[in-house]
Amino acid sequence: MAGAPNTNGGSEAPGAGRPYRLLVIAGEAIGGRELRTQIGERVGERPAAVHVVSPALTSSRFEHAMGDVDDAVAAAEERLDTSLEEIQRTGAEVTGEVGESDPTLAIEDALRTFPADEILIATHPDDEARWLEDEAFERARQQFEPPITHVVVERDRSGSEHV
Repeated sequence: MAGAPNTNGGSEAPGAGRPYRLLVIAGEAIGGRELRTQIGERVGERPAAVHVVSPALTSSRFEHAMGDVDDAVAAAEERLDTSLEEIQRTGAEVTGEVGESDPTLAIEDALRTFPADEILIATHPDDEARWLEDEAFERARQQFEPPITHVVVERDRSGSEHV
């Protein structure tokens, strides 16, 4: 795909000396069994490396344009820490970073250093609406080679998550 980062790690296929690589864009913290199960289903029993990008999501475009991102970065760091701890329970090698608020840019940046076999985007219902409005999921599916799955994480009053 023209302009898309090389996502296959050269000619080396998963299982041929390198782990399966899952890129997770976490607009919602990976903090419970259901999302851990989503990751586990994708990774399976094979050796795996998971890279989590926690976008610094501002509450408005104006806030982002004005550079008022300190709160967004702090929240992204919290989501990232929670996500890394939870994903470690799957047994996968896990790394992470705070990324751009635009999911397409976050994916593009991550793929430069982490050639993924698959991308999982986890959002909160409020964030999903903004990403759908910007057609971010569709742009990502068209721009990047790895298959992309989007899951929406809802929490009930008890704090339990539902995907």
